[in-house]
Amino acid sequence: MRRILFVMTLVAAFALLAGSSAFAQAPATWSVTDCQACHEKALGPSFEHSKHAKIDQSCASCHQNVGEHAKAQMNGETNGPVPSLKKLTANAINATCLTCHEKANQANYLTSMHARRNVACTECHSIHNYQSAKAQLKTKLDPDTCFTCHKSERAKSMRSSHHPVREGKMACASCHNPHDGNAPKMLKADSVNELCYTCHAEKRGPFLFEHAPVREDCVSCHEPHGTNHTRLLSQKLPNLCWNCHLSGSGHFGSGDNASTEKGVQVAPAGAPTGYPTVNSRFIERSCRMCHVKLHGSNHPSGAYFVR
Repeated sequence: MRRILFVMTLVAAFALLAGSSAFAQAPATWSVTDCQACHEKALGPSFEHSKHAKIDQSCASCHQNVGEHAKAQMNGETNGPVPSLKKLTANAINATCLTCHEKANQANYLTSMHARRNVACTECHSIHNYQSAKAQLKTKLDPDTCFTCHKSERAKSMRSSHHPVREGKMACASCHNPHDGNAPKMLKADSVNELCYTCHAEKRGPFLFEHAPVREDCVSCHEPHGTNHTRLLSQKLPNLCWNCHLSGSGHFGSGDNASTEKGVQVAPAGAPTGYPTVNSRFIERSCRMCHVKLHGSNHPSGAYFVR
């Protein structure tokens, strides 16, 4: 009899608390388990394995008006407040996420291009029903998430010469940090060259003879997302070299066509001493046939990168 009275007292107290404003204004008391009773489908099967489900927090840590929503549902009200984040602006959603994720990789998110273009965290990440093994992305692989917006980079990655992104050996996050706006292009290094040197250390130097475009920027000659030319070159050889070496070399097609076509045996002014001009170096050839050390040379005779 005493047990029955105790249970009835608890039920009455709970009903009284549910009808009070204190209950509506204390959403933190609602745990994930309480919300899951109604929102099991919305949470998805992957949520219980996420870090959000394992930490000691409630749904009200991210969702607003949870208490008011629960009170309205208990009273049978259909027009009560809905604590969904879908109707919030990108800035409001990002502010919610940054209350916890304000350190490490996300410390400079507000300076990033994604933040400046009003990209919400939930456009890439799914809190309740994610597909990836890491970072709770909406897709299994992060390139698939990035390619939903970056269509041109996806097209480049499908070309014959490309980084092994579509093979799964690399990802967009190997080079870019989508949450950081400190470096240009959201790179994970201070410059393009420093990023490339993390894998291509043999191109770093220092060299006795340096190639100026190599020292300045790797993308002067290479297209990192993919091309139809070998070695990720932005143009075929020798056309790529002629963008800078237009004249003065004495080579066919580089501004000295007249002397070449006439069969002049003497190198024109400005050409390396003794270089012939009668030969055609365009047909089925490229600059790398002779200039094999285009990234720099330490050989005493390597001023023209031939060895």
